[in-house]
Amino acid sequence: MSPPGSCVQLAAGVLAFVFQDCLKLFIISNVWACRGDLDLQNLIDFAQEFWSCCGAHGPNDWNLNIYFNCTDLNPSRERCGVPVSCSHPVLRLLPAGDIPNTQSGYGVRLKLEMEQQSFIQTNGRVAQCERQLQDNLIAVAGIFVGIALLQVSGVGLAQNLVSDVEAVKANW
Repeated sequence: MSPPGSCVQLAAGVLAFVFQDCLKLFIISNVWACRGDLDLQNLIDFAQEFWSCCGAHGPNDWNLNIYFNCTDLNPSRERCGVPVSCSHPVLRLLPAGDIPNTQSGYGVRLKLEMEQQSFIQTNGRVAQCERQLQDNLIAVAGIFVGIALLQVSGVGLAQNLVSDVEAVKANW
């Protein structure tokens, strides 16, 4: 009897590795386009603040978002801007104290790239993540193999327990 959860995880891992370019494109196009999901927005903001980046490849990834895109039809005040999490840390707060400056990224993508660097982080995160993952590939693979071994040993122990219970039942 094969555990379906482990098979699904293995299949998902293999498919993610084989179709990594498609998966990357799907994630980038869907994550940056989303703004309605508060949890996802908080995750993106945390990642951008933590890694001092803006977008997956750069600030222009925010063109995929209906609030930040630069089309003439966009009536949003955030048009051609970026979230506050893209701003340099000193610009995220108002001079009055601990009050967030939620407008620090408004309209910043209308400026030239050299000017943008004074206000926001202009580097993306995907290339850095890929480089870190490749640099630490052996450690990452070891962690995944270790987790897989723990799952397989857990399944084996569970099967052993099931056969012991069936043996006790047969003696009744």
